[in-house]
Amino acid sequence: MADTVADGAPQRRLSWPLQFDKLGVVIAVLTGFALVAPFATMRANRIVAGEAMGVVASLPVWAAAMLLASVLATTIIAILRTPTALRFPAGIATLAVLAILIGVAGEHLTPDDNNYARVSPAYGFWLLLFAFALLTTDAMARLKLGPLARIGMLGLTALAVGLLLVSGQWDSLSIMKEYSSRAETFSSELIRHLLLAFGSLAAAVLVGLPLGIAAHRIARVRAPVLNVLNIIQTIPSIALFGILIAPLAWIAANVPGAAAIGIRGIGAAPAFVALFLYSLLPVVANTVVGLAGVPRQANDAARGMGMTDRQRLAKVEFPLAFPVILTGIRIVLVQNIGMATIAALIGGGGLGVFVFQGIGQTAMDLVLLGALPTVAMAFAAAVVLDAIIEMTERRGRTS
Repeated sequence: MADTVADGAPQRRLSWPLQFDKLGVVIAVLTGFALVAPFATMRANRIVAGEAMGVVASLPVWAAAMLLASVLATTIIAILRTPTALRFPAGIATLAVLAILIGVAGEHLTPDDNNYARVSPAYGFWLLLFAFALLTTDAMARLKLGPLARIGMLGLTALAVGLLLVSGQWDSLSIMKEYSSRAETFSSELIRHLLLAFGSLAAAVLVGLPLGIAAHRIARVRAPVLNVLNIIQTIPSIALFGILIAPLAWIAANVPGAAAIGIRGIGAAPAFVALFLYSLLPVVANTVVGLAGVPRQANDAARGMGMTDRQRLAKVEFPLAFPVILTGIRIVLVQNIGMATIAALIGGGGLGVFVFQGIGQTAMDLVLLGALPTVAMAFAAAVVLDAIIEMTERRGRTS
């Protein structure tokens, strides 16, 4: 475009050749803060205050140079409006460099033949990890990967983390030392955590689906059911655990065989019941909404074909409502994986055992031993179920 000056002669407008990406600017700011922040923390033992160290002090010269070069190059790619096909592999590569070099930092900072020293990632590392995970996630969204591709990426990420764990690359980090002394306990608590999360979900689906169908079909039932479930949802989790202790203790004392199957005032039983009660609202509400959203024409066509109410429900209404119902199940599973952590407060076990032990001992790496797997499982569950929901929606549109 040209501008006109006073004498009528055209003048070409100067344009800035570089264009900046808004998200890239945010990533650059995060990266700038991270590089001047501590990269790793060195402690004489697991509970004393540590010494924070920057990138250069935390790593050998070659590793620090590699990290700085990778971070700088990827930040430039992020801040400029570069092709998505370049942004995605750059983000992945930098995340891989960070994952490998934090293990190198642990080996570099740990004195020889010292079993008490602890090396942990500091907040500079976590900022870098967050910044480039943000870049990678944004690039994946721009690539518009299909559901199977997203599940495949999740599987490759899990495989890469597994290889790092098996290779011993992270063995010198404090979180892995905490794990090595609690390996058997960790396995049993992980299984208990999964049983609480998935078991309460299964119970909520078995009860919630028929209840949601009844609430949809019978108008006078709908409001009372949803109101009661809404009230339960507003009760804080710790308070609900406490409320359940007395009735479950009474059942264990007065109902023959109840204690033998694990019902008691504290432990897994009140945690399971609380998670089950919290799970009911999303399942019931999404069942009602999903069935209400079935097109009237589909029901009319089914009636015209002579289908009974049960046949319409099984062959028409439920398949069309399934993506919405599955969305409720996704909400419940992600919620339960996180909330099962609190079960440790009443002896219910799960990964929360390590979280609360770590808080009590001011050992943050022990806290991370319980928190990081919980976050990873919730994230993985969300990705997998989102992909399944998208596939069912596509199948519904094409059928």
